[in-house]
Amino acid sequence: MYGFYRTHSPLITWKIYQNYTPETACSQPELLFVAGTGSKLWEVPTASFTSSSNLSESLQWEQDCQYRHLQDRVRITADIPPRLDGTWVSTRCEVRPGPEFLTRSYTFHSSRHFQALQHYYVDHGCEDPAYSLMIRGKLRLRQASWITRGGTEGEHHLSKVGIVVHSLAAKQRLISRLPVTCVGLTLDRVVPGKLYELYNTRAGRGCLEALGFSMIELGLIRVETHHHSHEGKIQELFLGDIHTDWTQRTQYRPTGYQEPLQNAMDHIHPCPVCALVYRSSEQRPPVLPRSPAAPLSLAGRWVSQHCETRPNILFLTRDFTFDPGQHAWEGIYRHYSDPVCSQPTFTLRASGHYAQGNPSTKVSGATEFVFKVTQVRVTVEEESTAKMLNGTRPGKCGRAGGWEVGVEQDLSPTDGCTLLGIKLPHKEFELFKTELDHRKHPLLFIGERPTDGSSPDRPQRRPTSFQAPMVLCSGGGAQPSHRYGLGFNSKQVQLAASGTKRLAQMVLLVLGSVLCSWFCVF
Repeated sequence: MYGFYRTHSPLITWKIYQNYTPETACSQPELLFVAGTGSKLWEVPTASFTSSSNLSESLQWEQDCQYRHLQDRVRITADIPPRLDGTWVSTRCEVRPGPEFLTRSYTFHSSRHFQALQHYYVDHGCEDPAYSLMIRGKLRLRQASWITRGGTEGEHHLSKVGIVVHSLAAKQRLISRLPVTCVGLTLDRVVPGKLYELYNTRAGRGCLEALGFSMIELGLIRVETHHHSHEGKIQELFLGDIHTDWTQRTQYRPTGYQEPLQNAMDHIHPCPVCALVYRSSEQRPPVLPRSPAAPLSLAGRWVSQHCETRPNILFLTRDFTFDPGQHAWEGIYRHYSDPVCSQPTFTLRASGHYAQGNPSTKVSGATEFVFKVTQVRVTVEEESTAKMLNGTRPGKCGRAGGWEVGVEQDLSPTDGCTLLGIKLPHKEFELFKTELDHRKHPLLFIGERPTDGSSPDRPQRRPTSFQAPMVLCSGGGAQPSHRYGLGFNSKQVQLAASGTKRLAQMVLLVLGSVLCSWFCVF
């Protein structure tokens, strides 16, 4: 079974503590222990980065399957506010909703100025550059985010945006996408290989919006430092997520994260993509090496590599097992209230069947699937959540009055749970892709959830981008025991909590129920 039974994401508990303010949060880094490995650094200019050692949160996460490639323990710290000075680069060809294929190189200076390079490609392997954007501006870090715990809010101002088109064919593709006014004023004069200014402080943003361009991702920022025992440290920069609806992407205020960028001075070796992106310019976009073919095989057990963040305040880990012979899957989504996955709220275990479709015509290298979830079981991890579920009407959410902390409930007898937004059975149209990482270990990419919390329950809603990759356990054939699942998004439920000693310590308890399953009908 594997992560495609997208059972609706379980309840999310968001707590704002009485003593939690932007000022106090800025002095309270977080700590997380996970499994990982490191190696030597590739050669780039040296720079000094340090992380705070005053740690306010901790988690010892022991994955219950052993990885041959994740044997070292790694300490992870995250400071608020983050330290951004330096250059941050993509570690692979990134896929944004649309789809768009790109690599990024962002440089931040102590003066608050930044320079960003975004290289866009025709293909999913980032081998055929189409155009590059050169972005300059200023960034101001504001308070700790009140919405996405562990993140910092940012405010940016653009000063210039330039474009370099890398071929006549790429220019024609751009012209076909853009309005006539934009083409007449700008792109008609663009010469491949030459920088042309699309925007400055005196010009309008019309062409930028037509390109779907914005730097709203700088509105939510998180930096994690991974301290390896022998090989030094790795720093990752998480910027705000991109809305899955193209029409919303330039106005959307992010509450989740994109795939992280890696600090060019502190990284794992080898990282050939890091080196290529670091040395790139707007005139010389990186051409990534062709990845070895990785045939799509879901058999075995796949798990999250770290605590994951989703839009709408979701923190979770996923654990899936697939049985291709039976076309069956099982997955567990374990949800938490904090960004280091140390405070569990509830666990959702889903199962069902799936059918493999054709190669995607939109996202080359990916395959279409249809998933059907037929059973969902939920375990609540805290008393306040149990009380909320026990308040539902009989026949609407499991056994009436039977919710207890640590006791699993089957939602099949009530065809799901209205309060949680789970409806059974449920079908979803999915997108999967496998790759090999730089150590030749398989990675599994599952379609990104819709930002608005809806479900990809029809073909036209099928994802065109991916969630964070999952890794294959060495003992993949083992039967599932306690796994982490995929998160699903749906309507959120906001409840004012009261009545218990623990809840008295909170100003607010937000239980975000997110669900939406994805699965196939046979």
